[in-house]
Amino acid sequence: MTKRASLVTSLFLSTALFSPAALAQTTTDDAAAQPEPADDGPVDDEDVDISAPGGDFSGEIIVRGKFIPNPIRATSEVVSVLGEEEIARAADGDIAGSLQRVTGLSVVGGRFVFVRGLGERYSLALLNGLPLPSPEPLRRVVPLDLFPTSVIASTVVQKSYSVNYPGEFGGGVINLTTKATPEEPFLKFNFGLSGDTETTGNLGYTYDGSDLDIIGYDSGVRSIPNGLQQAIGQNVPISVGNNFSSLDLQNFAASLNNAETSLIQRNNDIPANFSAEVTGGTTVDVGDAFVGIIATAGFENSWRTRGGVQQTSQGIVNIDGTPGLRPDQNFNFLTTENRIIVNGLLALSAEIGEHKLRFTNLYIHDTVKDASIKQGIDAINVDEETLLNQGRTSWFERQLFTTQFVGEFKFDELSVDLRGSYANSKRDAPYQRTSSYAFDRLIANDFVNDLTSPGESARIRFSNLNDDVYGAGIDFGYETNIGVPINFTAGYNYYLNDRDAERRDFRFVPANGLDNPFDQQRIDFLLSDFNIFTQEIELREVAAQTSVPAYTAELEIHGGYGQIDAELTEGLRLNVGVRYEDAQQEVLPITLTGGQATVATSLGNDYWLPAGTLTWNFADDMQFRLAASKTVARPQFRELAPQQFLDLETDRTFIGNPLLQDSELVNLEGRFEYYIGRGERITLAGFYKDIDNPIENVAFVQGGGTLFTGFSNAPNAKLYGAEVELVKYFPLDTVFGGQFFEDRRLLLAANYTYTKSEISVSDGDTAINPVTLQPTSALNLFDDGDRLTGQSKHVANLQFGMEAEEGLSQQTLLVSYNSPRVTARGPQDQPDLIERTGWQLDFVMREALEIAGQEFELKFEARNLLGTDYRESQTLNDSTIINNGYDIGTRLSMSIGINF
Repeated sequence: MTKRASLVTSLFLSTALFSPAALAQTTTDDAAAQPEPADDGPVDDEDVDISAPGGDFSGEIIVRGKFIPNPIRATSEVVSVLGEEEIARAADGDIAGSLQRVTGLSVVGGRFVFVRGLGERYSLALLNGLPLPSPEPLRRVVPLDLFPTSVIASTVVQKSYSVNYPGEFGGGVINLTTKATPEEPFLKFNFGLSGDTETTGNLGYTYDGSDLDIIGYDSGVRSIPNGLQQAIGQNVPISVGNNFSSLDLQNFAASLNNAETSLIQRNNDIPANFSAEVTGGTTVDVGDAFVGIIATAGFENSWRTRGGVQQTSQGIVNIDGTPGLRPDQNFNFLTTENRIIVNGLLALSAEIGEHKLRFTNLYIHDTVKDASIKQGIDAINVDEETLLNQGRTSWFERQLFTTQFVGEFKFDELSVDLRGSYANSKRDAPYQRTSSYAFDRLIANDFVNDLTSPGESARIRFSNLNDDVYGAGIDFGYETNIGVPINFTAGYNYYLNDRDAERRDFRFVPANGLDNPFDQQRIDFLLSDFNIFTQEIELREVAAQTSVPAYTAELEIHGGYGQIDAELTEGLRLNVGVRYEDAQQEVLPITLTGGQATVATSLGNDYWLPAGTLTWNFADDMQFRLAASKTVARPQFRELAPQQFLDLETDRTFIGNPLLQDSELVNLEGRFEYYIGRGERITLAGFYKDIDNPIENVAFVQGGGTLFTGFSNAPNAKLYGAEVELVKYFPLDTVFGGQFFEDRRLLLAANYTYTKSEISVSDGDTAINPVTLQPTSALNLFDDGDRLTGQSKHVANLQFGMEAEEGLSQQTLLVSYNSPRVTARGPQDQPDLIERTGWQLDFVMREALEIAGQEFELKFEARNLLGTDYRESQTLNDSTIINNGYDIGTRLSMSIGINF
């Protein structure tokens, strides 16, 4: 039997052609362990005898064709692969930072991945090919900074769609693969210290909280008191006249923990960050099977202080005869976040002949303890200004647990893959407290809080969210030869996401007002038990008849696909298929008893989603791809739920639009790939996307100048662009000579992506106003030619460094740039809000040492050496509103790893 080697090598990911889980694992294995050619150049066509040494074969197996050692080249789709080596070189502590180096990818807020300038809603994150829920209610996509690089073996970013993946695909799918069977037993400890110039040793804010805050768990200080919890369970507004007396409300107020959660304290010496992790694994022989186990446990305690300016403008005004923007709110702020992450991984695997089994369990507990003070002017009109001092304390406890099983079974030409998973994510945000003091020039000549002012005079919020996600799939593959080698694949996938979310908001209000000097007391004295009962301070729910304190949501998807991967002729490969998906998405708002009915969401759509990629391997070291597909992007739960959530990154409140619709995308791409040598390549690609009903962020001002963000479908958008990538090594021994440079080489890795997007709006187009939830002219929300929100025109990355070819010794400079991008459409005919992150320069050094026979790994990082700051602003003529601006500082870190 004779087969072309180009098919054989292209099918080294045989199950990967239809199983996302297998794709990630196989890519990792081949990236790390695939045999290399004898020299650094490509291998010419040759006959290769692959009969086993000493074997007695009745026939000779001859493989003829081109050897393709690079997994990026060998796959049938456009992919980028981050193996352990690439992840380690960037040395980012989490996988989000490492992905920032991938061509066409940018990371927003250090957490959410944007592919080719598209928003995070167009990125799909999987773990071992299986779905994950997000512990972040503001996102459907999982914030990838939750995943430490120690638990990730590889990351595959696929930018062209293939029907084995879910149809919710816009810019790309990011498939994280956890570590599995180790090649040999190992045990590694790692300890790290870090800090940044804006935080460590400088002024920051904090509050007492509970005794267990230092490890990210609340000891019960923030638990809702039983009496208040029972009142909440009645699902009625907690106020006088709804089964509650004034004394009941005073008791509720007094039952809350006060000073531990409300009193903000100065810390003039914020401590350094600390991290520790241990990873170990081994493989044992059990009969005819190889059984592997890997376990990881990690802990990180870090601090971040942001100080800067926050402004809002309620509208366009005349400034010296020219339209412009004037800040109605103008605050200086200082916010300190203490973030604690606890993570653990337990992975079991077995190889029984050609069959592979994997059982993976991952736990991540991510907590943010936040304290913030801002002071400035709130101008209701030009002639009336109020000096305010506002404080906030928060506790966001997020938890993610997932358990997965993947089985890959091979029976000669037939392969069967089975996978199933359960994942749960929780987000608990108790005791979100805010207070506001106004400066009284007439009586007190001091800041006062009489607890009667609208807004944030003294509030406390409780919110929680629970997501359950179930995933299952089965895939069949069959290899045959009917004149040309063909691999037939087909499969079925099931996905179910159930969510329950609740948010209750309360104010402290004196029944008969609050006189001076009581209103001059600091917040913990003001809300003391003595004042609560003597001044009759009640805990009243902030609940209008249209409020939505809770909602339930569900997304259920049945998907099936068929796919053919065939080598039509030598060097010409076609992967084509179609996917059918039936999806039911519902969001049901739950109002308080007696409240007005609110709009519920019920989206039921089914789609036929074709996709095809043609690969022409026209030379030993070159190939060209053409890809086309149709995909969808569904609105996220938080975009549909008419419930408010505070985003700490932007310090802005979001609220959903229950009338959003699915977006449909047509994707086209052409890509040229030139593989210079081992691990070296030049790629050039062009892409185009047509998006019907894209979902856009729309800002609006409400409630005395507060800036909110809502969502609405724009009529249509088009996006196109190009990207180029270069990876090249240069030996240094021939240039410098000497023993030091004998085994060292220079790395140059650079990529650049240009993306242009345009929203199309015409007379007669309509859109849903996110405030009124009524149809309006789309021209009232969007301008024809607007860029898509979240889209950067230019994204560039450069890695320049030296490394040893044998052993561990790396010194790397990393440069990244994202051009300004729109974060939200401007409110009330104002200019759009533009985010600027600019240039970032990092330096990473990794060295292996042996001391007294013991192996050590040292790592040093210097991040943001240019001191680039963050700014989100609006500009009109010569006027600028800084919506959010702060210094980031330079971050330095050092860690040591001990290998046993």
